[in-house]
Amino acid sequence: MTTTINHFIDGAETPGVGERTQPVFNPATGAVSAELRLANRSDLETVVAAARRAADSWGDVSLSKRTNVLFRFRELVAGHVDELAALITAEHGKVL
Repeated sequence: MTTTINHFIDGAETPGVGERTQPVFNPATGAVSAELRLANRSDLETVVAAARRAADSWGDVSLSKRTNVLFRFRELVAGHVDELAALITAEHGKVL
């Protein structure tokens, strides 16, 4: 079974409404490793609207809360270094 890569819009994973897909190839082996859902115009408009809402509301958040969000992100990255390294390695077809 092939993994399907959906969109991540407005804080949630969604397949969107576009029906087209594209294979994702492992660059080291040439084998298909996943299937990517392609966005259509409606998906794009949804993404742009979500990004505008996020950008508008981010400016209203206090500096201390924004700082906490970024520090939390840093902690999440640090806590998942091995997993992220494996994903990036697979994406680029390199040896870990």
